[in-house]
Amino acid sequence: MPERENTVQEILSTIRGTPKRVTVAKRTVAEVLVNASGHLTVDAITSAVQQRQPDVSPSTVYRILEEFEELKIVVHAHLGQPAAVYHLAGAVHGHLTCETCKQTFEIPAVHFDALSKDLQKTFGFQLDRHHVALSGTCAACQVGRRKKRGASHS
Repeated sequence: MPERENTVQEILSTIRGTPKRVTVAKRTVAEVLVNASGHLTVDAITSAVQQRQPDVSPSTVYRILEEFEELKIVVHAHLGQPAAVYHLAGAVHGHLTCETCKQTFEIPAVHFDALSKDLQKTFGFQLDRHHVALSGTCAACQVGRRKKRGASHS
């Protein structure tokens, strides 16, 4: 648990290095993000924050996430779901989302290097690799489809 507390302290230190104030709500959002096992929607973050601090409004959580994104504490991504998801900033990575089981896999950004270079060269387009999300079918669901097809041909 000390590692998580250190990460919360790093976030609060980042805030203290700006003209912004550290508030109970910001500390709580930081704790929720640090303890998250994956990507969270604003609704999920708000729910977790309100379990600890019931007086924190959804609009406050949203403003804190915007501030955290400006400070490069968090990034958001659109993973083929209606709502954006947030996670702590760190190593740049992309996302693969299975259209069948809805599971999302983080993959190192290096897998997008060739695509990024090609898009820049061909279209003058700079890819934001924090926001890359590709959809398709994961290996487990492909196996499941093959088994279903095999059973239906019997």
